Amino acid sequence: MEIKILREVLEANRDAAEEVREYLRDKGIFMVNLIGSPGSGKTTLLEKTIEHLKDTYRIAVIEGDVATDRDARRLQKYDIPIVLINTGGSCHLESVSIRKALGEFEASATDIVFVENVGNLVCPAEFDIGEYAKIAVSSVTEGHDKPEKYPLLFNECRAVILNKVDLVQFTDFDSPAYHESIRKLNPGAPLFEISCRQDMGLDKWYEWLSKTRDEWLKSVRR
Repeated sequence: MEIKILREVLEANRDAAEEVREYLRDKGIFMVNLIGSPGSGKTTLLEKTIEHLKDTYRIAVIEGDVATDRDARRLQKYDIPIVLINTGGSCHLESVSIRKALGEFEASATDIVFVENVGNLVCPAEFDIGEYAKIAVSSVTEGHDKPEKYPLLFNECRAVILNKVDLVQFTDFDSPAYHESIRKLNPGAPLFEISCRQDMGLDKWYEWLSKTRDEWLKSVRR
């Protein structure tokens, strides 16, 4: 019985993800799924990214959290559409919830949707929500072994962000080992080494994001 139920859940999520993907293509909305552990800096990265891109693109956010609206409230200052999804204990967002959340945005006034997934390196990587790009967010304070410990996310992501590089001197983070893990798991994924607090390395992330979005839009409008 448990196996059947799990299969039904995964199939329902897959079907809804395809609906989301088709909707995004039809409306020309680029959706990015930020996945990382609690404390990796996802919300701060989102703040920096919105601030930099808000005059170029019309941005909306789907904020996923187990409880509270703290991260969503941090983003209200940018005066952009935000939908909060409290999972009530679930460790990931599902495509059914994403489909409903997208309906809250004015499609004709939306260029990019950022999804900040629940803080977790395992479950969110397993569930397709119809996004174009999963972005793996990790930090030097978490250790250099995260790609090897959580290979699914780092294998499936389109880009890797290593945050808090300004703190590397205070840790035993092994940068060559981290780089080697990424090369083995996902050699085509760009790796952006950044510090949100110190505004280090963010320009290359912004450039990649804008270029990738524009190339995606051209491909869906052919």
